[in-house]
Amino acid sequence: MKGKGFIVIHEEDDLIRELLERWLGEEGYAVAIAERTRRAKAQAGAPCLVIANMVSPRGRQPLIDSLRSVYPAPILALSGRFRRGLAGSVEAARRLGVQKVLPKPFTREELLSAVREALEAAA
Repeated sequence: MKGKGFIVIHEEDDLIRELLERWLGEEGYAVAIAERTRRAKAQAGAPCLVIANMVSPRGRQPLIDSLRSVYPAPILALSGRFRRGLAGSVEAARRLGVQKVLPKPFTREELLSAVREALEAAA
């Protein structure tokens, strides 16, 4: 496992998933795709963070419950449906039941900042 921790990605879009894997890997995180994590968990241990795409913030509860049942880690939510101004909103994260929200599209710097903030808030 790389030095900064293990992050699970739940993202259906291949291009975004590959981008997340590359950016997080370059930053020193071990990364696993949610659909492949049984093998990865055995090799890397428990994740420090789950990054999950939420197609619709309104229908998020089954996804969040499912992720929480498998991973005892904070969740960073990504969605093209979030308004840009919600990126720093503690209230939006609380309403969604996640550690942090990040609207799409986002830059590499915005992603890495959101990851750091989610991990610091969970500590």
